[in-house]
Amino acid sequence: MATSLDQEIPQYNPPANQKDPEDEVDDNPIEEVRLTVSIADDPTESALTFRTWVIGLVSCVILAFANRFLNYRTNPLGISSVTIQIVGLPIGKFMAATLPTKKFRCPFTKKTFSLNPGPFTLKEHVLITIFASCGSLGVYAVHIISIVRVFYHRGLNAIAALLLAQTTQLLGYGWAGVFRTYLVDSPYMWWPANLVQVSLFRALHEKEERPKGGQTRLQFFLIVFIASFAYYVIPAYFFQAISALSVICWIWKKNITMQQIGSGVNGLGLFSFGLDWASIAGYLGSPLATPFFVIANVMIGFFVFVYILVPIAYWNNMYEAKRFPIYSSKTYDIDGHRYNITRVLNETSFDLDLVGYENYSKLYLSIIFAFVYGLSFATLTSTISHVALFDGKMIWSTWKKTSTTAKNKFNDVHTRLMKKNYPTVPMWWFHSVLILSVGLAIFACEGFGKQLQLPWWGVLLSCAIAFFFTLPIGIIQATTNMQPGLNVITELIIGYMYPGKPLANVTFKTYGYISMSQALNFIQDFKLGHYMKIPPRSMFIVQLVGTLVGTTIHFCTAWWLLSTVENICDTSLLPPDSPWTCPNDAVFYSASVIWGVIGPAKMFTKQGIYPEMNWFFLIGLLAPVPFWWLSRKYPEKKWIKSIHMPMLLGATISMPPARAVHYWSWGIVGILFNYYIFRRYKGWWARHNYILSAALDAGVAFLGILIFFALQNTSFPEWWGMSYTDHCDLAACPTAPGSTCGK
Repeated sequence: MATSLDQEIPQYNPPANQKDPEDEVDDNPIEEVRLTVSIADDPTESALTFRTWVIGLVSCVILAFANRFLNYRTNPLGISSVTIQIVGLPIGKFMAATLPTKKFRCPFTKKTFSLNPGPFTLKEHVLITIFASCGSLGVYAVHIISIVRVFYHRGLNAIAALLLAQTTQLLGYGWAGVFRTYLVDSPYMWWPANLVQVSLFRALHEKEERPKGGQTRLQFFLIVFIASFAYYVIPAYFFQAISALSVICWIWKKNITMQQIGSGVNGLGLFSFGLDWASIAGYLGSPLATPFFVIANVMIGFFVFVYILVPIAYWNNMYEAKRFPIYSSKTYDIDGHRYNITRVLNETSFDLDLVGYENYSKLYLSIIFAFVYGLSFATLTSTISHVALFDGKMIWSTWKKTSTTAKNKFNDVHTRLMKKNYPTVPMWWFHSVLILSVGLAIFACEGFGKQLQLPWWGVLLSCAIAFFFTLPIGIIQATTNMQPGLNVITELIIGYMYPGKPLANVTFKTYGYISMSQALNFIQDFKLGHYMKIPPRSMFIVQLVGTLVGTTIHFCTAWWLLSTVENICDTSLLPPDSPWTCPNDAVFYSASVIWGVIGPAKMFTKQGIYPEMNWFFLIGLLAPVPFWWLSRKYPEKKWIKSIHMPMLLGATISMPPARAVHYWSWGIVGILFNYYIFRRYKGWWARHNYILSAALDAGVAFLGILIFFALQNTSFPEWWGMSYTDHCDLAACPTAPGSTCGK
């Protein structure tokens, strides 16, 4: 492998007669994009073909089924579209070699089409991958269906449930259409995660001479893929304990405090780490695809939260913290027992029973879970102030230029090529999907006996929240690869406005949060198409059809499992070794109790335990101001702008379900590759970094599927390292006086 500092990835350029002289200059201002994305384009290349439809639809169905099936299991495995990105290439080439080339006339038109228009193209491959990604993405609304049926033990109309799932996934098209100018056309919105797929596409399709003493990018991908595939059987099956190694617990085997400090699974995770790519990238995404300044911000925020704020609060027994585990996503009563929801829920009206609540207990959380909610408040307000201060001028400038015929100064080579070669998607396409989705959403909530509890005004308010936050959060994700969520603020708003209604709360959250998240998923895919020069109208059609198909398969799979697997998700009735424990749905259920049944007024005001958490709103709003002022006073100090308060404050929002061991493993790998190797061996990094990420993802995904279907019924001798635990059992113990845990 070449390690020359000056070596860079060779640009794949078209012949001189295919290039616009203007395209040879003013390349993208982001170095990672210049090193990764080609400026070549052939507008005559086939894109949305018969092969695209067949492979894409089948891939979408398979990934939707597999991801929903695996999501209910104790160790949920998410299979990304990178698997189809790899498998789709030989299938596409096989179809190109075997399908008939005869042309057929479309009925009642003069247009013709062919099952085999020629060689399998890169653009077909990209569209197939976009199809597959629509199936690999989760359907958040399915959590509502799950908790209603298996946690609250109530019925739910299947049509209402399907409409809920479809409309929450489709609403985002409206916001995507409105904000695509800012988040796709601007070269400064570079969407780092897309560079992984761009690198893999180029490695799979471009002909490249093997460097002397090294490998082509495709050879490198195959070597890493095989190694990842072979290695993952160890942490996934034979030696699961290496996914979370907690050194301190090996030394202090009977000390609760030391295990709380050292456990990477149930504690603060000091000196913990994992030797498993799924553990490294499973919760925070690939560290190889995350810019170094983001990694630095996240790790600083993680360190301050976990090793300063939480220990001070816990060992000073704030909010009776010692009565509960230091790390837990469960809800508790004053005695430290699991909160008995049946004592405070009116089964007839399905809302809060005030008499039962007053006679029972206020609701308590672990100290980490409580402060994560506080930091969620701070992250929300800091997102608004940060984007307004640092990006407000750019947004306003772009807004003014889109209303005039003046040439947009932000256009780079990729935007010019797209505008020159392909017609854009008409705005009315987006608006039509948006209006229809809003109408069906209101029908789903107001009809069917109002099972979802949310009134029509709640649907409209949730849409307004999603619309307001799509641009600022989109800017953060497009530049940092991290997406602050709206789940907490939406829960908070509807919890105050419509308290005691658990389904209204989670439905409002889903419409407000997921329509924004889906919009950014669509925009990210549009940016991938932008880099790969895919016709925008073909992208829109593929995304729309893929979303409809993928959501339907997710819904049908969930409905089938919930109806056929006995006692699914109910750990009190399942056998100890049952895989159907539904960890994601359990967290979702806890949130519905906190924000829906009990409500924020009885949690975050003087009526509850945590009123001080509201100060985080003000802290977050003011936090970016001093760094903005410093960046203006000292413009020559570029590092000041790298201090990103939404990232710092929101660093630990993934906890739970993410654990300390995941942060340490992610941070170490990210710093190694995106700081040390990027600076010391930039040529190697440019050539191999994103391909390495894709190969590791693919190896884990393929082996995970193989293990599930080949070894799930195979017994292996039980031993110390067989289970996914860091052997810090005492870390989950409360330490209040009188506790007998660990004694």
